[in-house]
Amino acid sequence: MLHRHRTPRSEVPTSSMADIAFLLLIFFLVTTVFDEERGLKLVLPSPETVPVAPENILVLDVRADGVIELRHGDTDRVQLVRAADIPALWRVAVQQRPGLIAALYTDPRAPYRYMIDVLDALQSAGAGRVSIGMSEPTGVR
Repeated sequence: MLHRHRTPRSEVPTSSMADIAFLLLIFFLVTTVFDEERGLKLVLPSPETVPVAPENILVLDVRADGVIELRHGDTDRVQLVRAADIPALWRVAVQQRPGLIAALYTDPRAPYRYMIDVLDALQSAGAGRVSIGMSEPTGVR
């Protein structure tokens, strides 16, 4: 009797491929670290806040064209400034009124970068109390 010599088959078993794929998928989903969204670091006031006197408010109104109207809350005199001028103006104003608050209003049609430029300027000047709002579009008043 002759024995035939069988040649081994070179075949990869595919029956468990789906299981392996799901295990790898679960492994990567569990071990992946997602970046958290970074926003503006703001501390919101408590609901029991006391109204602020108008003379302690420095109003910064960002227009749609990027020009910033600066005025004290107790005056109607408007000064047109750039974001780069704000740190020096803030330091002078806060020396005159130590409890000063910056009230930032932005035209809804203005690009966000204008508001962010003003916030960055206020932060570099050391302004700790900033109120943010939205003004009426220029020409509607």
